[in-house]
Amino acid sequence: MSNATPMDQRNMRVALLCLGALMVMGGLTAASVPLYQLFCQVTGYGGTTQTASGAPEVILDREMTVRFDTNISQGLAWEFEASQLSQTLRVGEVGLAFFTATNVTDQLTSGIATFNVTPQDAGLYFSKIQCFCFNEQTLAPGETAQMPVYYYVDPDIAGRATLDDITTITLSYTFFPIETAWTDEGERDVASVALDTNMGHTEPGSEGD
Repeated sequence: MSNATPMDQRNMRVALLCLGALMVMGGLTAASVPLYQLFCQVTGYGGTTQTASGAPEVILDREMTVRFDTNISQGLAWEFEASQLSQTLRVGEVGLAFFTATNVTDQLTSGIATFNVTPQDAGLYFSKIQCFCFNEQTLAPGETAQMPVYYYVDPDIAGRATLDDITTITLSYTFFPIETAWTDEGERDVASVALDTNMGHTEPGSEGD
């Protein structure tokens, strides 16, 4: 017969629940795109951009320069760059930017891109209509792919007084490797996203700028 008090039993249940949650989180971390990046995409935290289904109805006279930054995580032998260093457009105007990725290995390889914006507070007002991020990209040996991004700066930024002095926004992408097994016929067998041990954003210009 147990001598545990009701308080001891409650504490034990809480401890077991916490342990289970940690185990689930650990499993998800090892099998997905960095969870911190996904959390940022949903919440806008850390300068993560927003998604939109179409262009805004209002275009302001205020201009904004968008700078493009590209990075490659360790373990992915690709060349990745923006086709343009920057673009200047009016707030609310839709911009179109292109990025290219080249597989410089002699093997079929796959990658997936995450993104963020600086200054961080501007991420809530940077919207993408179409983007290649979070979509698996597979390149044959020596293959180059061109990837477009349709975006705009939301006119609602005009209502944020602390961002009145912002004239430049940096959109930064980082490609991570996907470890993939392929059959002799070139079909995908097994895939898993490589773990980002830093669990955070890559600072613009840190690599592959």
